[in-house]
Amino acid sequence: MTLSESLISELPDPDASRRFLTMLAEKHPVQAARLGRSPGLYSDVLTVASFSPLLASTLLQHPDHITWLGRERSAGSVRGKEDLLESLARFSLTHSLCDPHVLFSRFRRRELLRIFLSDIRRLATIAEITEGISNLADAILEDALRLARQELENRYGTPTVTDIRDRSFPAQFCAVALGKLGSKELNYASDIDLLFIYSADGMTSAAGKDDSITNREFFIKLVELVTNLVGRQVGEGAAYRVDLRLRPHGRVGPLAMSLSETIRYYRSGSQAWERQTLIRSRSCAGDNAVFKEFFKRVETTIFRSGDNVDDVLERVKRSKKQIDVSKLRSGELNVKLGRGGIREIEFIAQALQLAHGGRDRWLRAPHTLISLQRLADRGFLSETELSKLFGSYDFLRRLEHILQMEHGLQTHVLPAGGEKRDLLARRMGFVGAPEFQSSVDSYMEAVAKIFDRIFGQTARLQEAEPVSGSSTGSVSRSNEVSVEADEIAMAIRTASSRFGELLDAALNDGVPISYVRDEGLAESVMQSVRNETDLSGRLSALRKTHRRQLLAIVGSDILRKHDLNAVKRSQSLLAEACISAAVEIARVEFEVRSGQPLERLHLAVLGLGKLGGAGIDYDSDLDLVVVYDDSLPDPPTASPAEFYGKAVELIVNALSSVTRDGSVYRVDLRLRPHGKNGPGAISRTAFVEYVQSSAEIWELLAYVKLRAVGGEMGFAGSVETEVRRAIHDRAASIGRKELADETRRIRMLLESERSRPRAGEIDIKYGEGGILDIYFAIRFLQLAHNISDEPSDRSTRVMLDRLKNRSVISDENYACLSEGYSFLSLLDHQLRLFVGRTTRLAGADRAAIRQIANNLNFPTVKKLVDELKLRRIDIRAAFDDIVG
Repeated sequence: MTLSESLISELPDPDASRRFLTMLAEKHPVQAARLGRSPGLYSDVLTVASFSPLLASTLLQHPDHITWLGRERSAGSVRGKEDLLESLARFSLTHSLCDPHVLFSRFRRRELLRIFLSDIRRLATIAEITEGISNLADAILEDALRLARQELENRYGTPTVTDIRDRSFPAQFCAVALGKLGSKELNYASDIDLLFIYSADGMTSAAGKDDSITNREFFIKLVELVTNLVGRQVGEGAAYRVDLRLRPHGRVGPLAMSLSETIRYYRSGSQAWERQTLIRSRSCAGDNAVFKEFFKRVETTIFRSGDNVDDVLERVKRSKKQIDVSKLRSGELNVKLGRGGIREIEFIAQALQLAHGGRDRWLRAPHTLISLQRLADRGFLSETELSKLFGSYDFLRRLEHILQMEHGLQTHVLPAGGEKRDLLARRMGFVGAPEFQSSVDSYMEAVAKIFDRIFGQTARLQEAEPVSGSSTGSVSRSNEVSVEADEIAMAIRTASSRFGELLDAALNDGVPISYVRDEGLAESVMQSVRNETDLSGRLSALRKTHRRQLLAIVGSDILRKHDLNAVKRSQSLLAEACISAAVEIARVEFEVRSGQPLERLHLAVLGLGKLGGAGIDYDSDLDLVVVYDDSLPDPPTASPAEFYGKAVELIVNALSSVTRDGSVYRVDLRLRPHGKNGPGAISRTAFVEYVQSSAEIWELLAYVKLRAVGGEMGFAGSVETEVRRAIHDRAASIGRKELADETRRIRMLLESERSRPRAGEIDIKYGEGGILDIYFAIRFLQLAHNISDEPSDRSTRVMLDRLKNRSVISDENYACLSEGYSFLSLLDHQLRLFVGRTTRLAGADRAAIRQIANNLNFPTVKKLVDELKLRRIDIRAAFDDIVG
């Protein structure tokens, strides 16, 4: 036996190493020859190949990494963030043609070669390994933040804040790491849990090529760009999966919040489990001063000196149960979530920190092992318990690492048996699976006994509690319907993770699931607001009532108790009810501030877009125009423009501002006359005159869907009628060719600006042959032939039928648009339900797309995509034929 074969035969997976050598010699003979002349490096590379097919593939794709590993493999110390940033800068110079997201992914994979080699060679402790992995993530995030901020500042200028002396300073920004990244215990395949804070509100300097925007808009764009840079899927995978669900208000919250707003949330609006996540928080990129100020202001909210120890332990126990029960599968051995797993070690440390850290600052350490040591020093753990927890943590984390680095997957489940279990045992240094399984059982049982001792025997919960205590059965109001809450909750949790999170938040806040019939919805929402005595209570009531009704709609949708038209109708009525409640909130607030009675606000709220067509769907914006009655006497306290402008501000805040109970809708006023430069509210006279003389064609195309949705409905209806007449009169004065050319120009502009899908994605709204082709074709025909919406049904489907009946659209074009709309609207609805606020069919999210394909009765994803392609071709052909 040769020395080489002797070495290979001792590895856990000799065949994998042999295959690697064969492929290296075939693809890169020069590198293979060099490797053979370096015995130490040869041994290391074959060992990596034996443990990780993922890294073996990386070396075959990038054989120059072998030379690099030869230089780096003996480095003993943990590489810090600054050192890694320097390496990333050098890597960037030699890979200057790579897009940034590719660069980050490739750099991370190269660095993992070095770290994993130290791991499997046992050249570093588990704490050093996880710190190194965390530092790598910090460096990539820091560089991504630098690139993203520079790009946005070139467009919008520098975001600024103004002090009390009216001096301007650049606004600062911080990425806050939570979870394993927050405590520098990241594993190889962890998501990175982040929230983002900026120093203060303000405006950008407008020194870029685009107009000035608010700091909030700037930093939300910054978060989107950063997460795209590090999370975008490429051929070699994303650098990291970024999880923003732990931010304030979860999935429904803004991507970035100001420092004061974030502090206020955690001090007065957060749940206990949210505050627990801050135990493991730190600044990982951006300005550390922002995080230091944040943590200083919330630290006493996290660690409370007056908390009862038993109460704290009970809260943490419930948190763990809620997190784990839905994720564990019967029969699996899960080294993270299972009995005695890594999660229990982490929760032991965090529970004791929360119970005693309020009175003892020394216990407030984010790292699990450091906190366990300090808890033992204070006598809350025995030395024997500490030793067992340390040993179990080391064993289980190394096992987790080997599981994940086989293929780079975020897995914590041991293979059921057979050769895969035997191979895992060998990689962990055991002769066979029985000895390995015995050690796993021993370590996890030791943790479980300590967990039971800390939390009490009742902590071992085998199944979930009911999703709600009092949400089943009849409710007091006659217009509310008894619903099977368990059935709806189960349906939501099973089908849609995004709404499952909203459900959990609602139930944690004591918001039961109940369904209000359409005819009683407006009264129910309004009464919930009127029952409260202050602004905060009214905003909270509006949000909770909206959330309760929305979840009932989602559950009925998933259970297919209502068809798509009914689901959209219910959502549209819910939006109108919330708008009316927001107007009431604004009226009452005016009364409170002025001290004078105000019976009503003489204004009309008009809806455009989906709201105008009564087709609101999940995550739809509310496109609004607010009009006041200038035939009435001026308000006593201000000019009409000032008074009603303030009213609009209050209405928008009531609907869209983020409170501890979340927000209701995103409100968009940009379609109002004069756009973002126009007044928040416009008089009836001015609005009609604007449409008659100044409105652009693209505005007429938007205004054709105008509909009264709130305010004084009698006044709103008359405004709608008058403006509609003005729209069609104005359109009649424009030549058909000009109308068609401008319709096409605007549509193509939106396509070029908004439809830039990545590889494998299809934009079903903005892309060629998307939903906007249908909308623009229909609205052009409405304007060109003076056909207004039918008051009783303003849906796209009904308007297409009216156009056909009036013989203004050919049978062929009608069929293309009608059938295409039916298909795209169903697909759009499924995306909103199961993926979220997106117009793109993303090839990377295969699980969601498979679910959608199944729901739409397509046997495979390919069949769905093929159908989509055909429909888009037909839609674009019809659009071209209609507008020329």
